[in-house]
Amino acid sequence: MGSLFWNKVFGAIIAVGLIIMGLLELSHVLVHSKVPSQLAVFVDLSAVTTASAEDEVVDEGPTDFGLLLANADISAGERVSRRCASCHTFDEGGANMTGPAMWDVMGRAVAAIDEYGYSSAMEDYAEGGVVWGFENMYAYLERPSAYVPGTAMSFAGLRDQEDRINLLAYMRSLSANPIDLPAPLTAAEAAADAIDAAAEEVLEG
Repeated sequence: MGSLFWNKVFGAIIAVGLIIMGLLELSHVLVHSKVPSQLAVFVDLSAVTTASAEDEVVDEGPTDFGLLLANADISAGERVSRRCASCHTFDEGGANMTGPAMWDVMGRAVAAIDEYGYSSAMEDYAEGGVVWGFENMYAYLERPSAYVPGTAMSFAGLRDQEDRINLLAYMRSLSANPIDLPAPLTAAEAAADAIDAAAEEVLEG
């Protein structure tokens, strides 16, 4: 084989390389590719978390009010009550404001202050002589609009169980004759209560 043969081989290789390079360059010209600044879809998890937190009930409520209230912090409850001070008075002889006066509310009949204009929803709830006790006040404070649908109370509620228990203890103290604390549950009562709660979850699920 002479030098002319090898010249043809090298020429063919160079030609193939040039063709390949030309095709690559042509593809870049015809197809414009742009690398995105983010390689994934961004999801604002903070918005999702906030929305779910507003709807979520933190706990199912206490089963032993006697035990929880016996260990409640009245001073902490007074601090929680300051969140309500723009609408309610807590002092003895305090006037009604946007909401009714809270002095001596525990043990009082629902919607019982004649001078205050209650919502029709609250008046309906009061039918039959319903009294503010620990359990229904606890549930109302957790989410007023859910416990008494149509209530005029715009407060969103207290999601934290400890805040509600402490506030209940403080509200109980706002009386010359505070209502009795419930007795702690016996082991049998606690077990029965747990069974009832589990059965209710099954039915709701």
